[in-house]
Amino acid sequence: MPAPLDGVLVVALEQAVSAPFATRQLADLGAEVLKVERPGEGEFARHYDTAVGGTSAFFVWANRGKQSIELDIKNPADRATLDRLIAGADVFIQNLSTAAAGRLGLLADQLRATNSNLIACDISGYGQGGPRTDDKAYDLAIQAEAGAIALTGSAEAVSKVGFSVADISSAMYAFSSILAALYRRQATGQGASIEVSMLESLAEWTAAPTYAAVGRGTIPQRAGHRHAMIAPYGMYALADGQIIMIAVQSNREFVSFAHNVLGDAALSDDVRFRNNDDRIANITALETVINKTFASVPAEEIRDRLRRGRITHSSVRDPHSLWHHEQLRARDRFMTVTTPTGEAEVYRPPFNIDGVPAPLATIPALGEDATGLVARLLKRAKHDT
Repeated sequence: MPAPLDGVLVVALEQAVSAPFATRQLADLGAEVLKVERPGEGEFARHYDTAVGGTSAFFVWANRGKQSIELDIKNPADRATLDRLIAGADVFIQNLSTAAAGRLGLLADQLRATNSNLIACDISGYGQGGPRTDDKAYDLAIQAEAGAIALTGSAEAVSKVGFSVADISSAMYAFSSILAALYRRQATGQGASIEVSMLESLAEWTAAPTYAAVGRGTIPQRAGHRHAMIAPYGMYALADGQIIMIAVQSNREFVSFAHNVLGDAALSDDVRFRNNDDRIANITALETVINKTFASVPAEEIRDRLRRGRITHSSVRDPHSLWHHEQLRARDRFMTVTTPTGEAEVYRPPFNIDGVPAPLATIPALGEDATGLVARLLKRAKHDT
């Protein structure tokens, strides 16, 4: 059975994470992606580190399943080649600054003025228009602007999210928008101009605490390892010193937690704990009860009680422990890819469509077009003109 996006050709003028991670999702679904890179050096994420057998961990993560071409887009001949490649593509995506893309004539609306069938996607830090449109943006800057840093950390100190959450959010909105545009084009024959802002993407992800803060007229308090709006929902120490995460999301779950885990059914009728707002207001008293029970009961017994009570709980793992997670290993969620410096084990795509395996994936060396994608794009462009 063919992959869902078999036959879809994508040209990507991309760097860092947002656009590369979006096009990696397309490649995982069977699209053919041509990555346009600077001659001689490639995009800068190739050189972040050498952690994966000599290849950058970021580059391995965001660029599997692609082909590469070296083009200096300020060189007239290379620019002409890029224009022909775009003319042969179903999808073009870029994450240059808005000003740079506009000067180069590579914004979606500019390209679609002469190619209405093209699906063109622009990713930028702040969006097109407004006072910040020309400002440079990276993930951490957007985490700060979108409120993610203010919401993360302890009461004493803010903290960034520990991975590229602003890049990933914009990548996934670009990916889903491109899928929707491909679907619509089947019915209408028309392409689409797609604009994705990193700020707006992450603002959407911080919307619930923002709505709560605006509605209440208060500033959200950072809760560290606790959930700021739900209780009990956080990390607790067991008698063996290990840390466990528990989550009680409803009054019904709290009744089970009090009876089956804490061994005191009366707690669910305590006026301090009868609903979530009460539990948040009296979190110190509630956690005193939880910590006392967890310290006095053997750790495995607590885990058994949580299972019997159907209370969500989890271990707090570091990356090494996650890599050897028994659930991921049991489900064979790993695959081997070829990188410019050798083979590497990576995660499979986190979806399964009709049991069709993910396409065999290679992390391209600079300028490596192992499948002849450039020639096919140029041939298609010539045919369509």
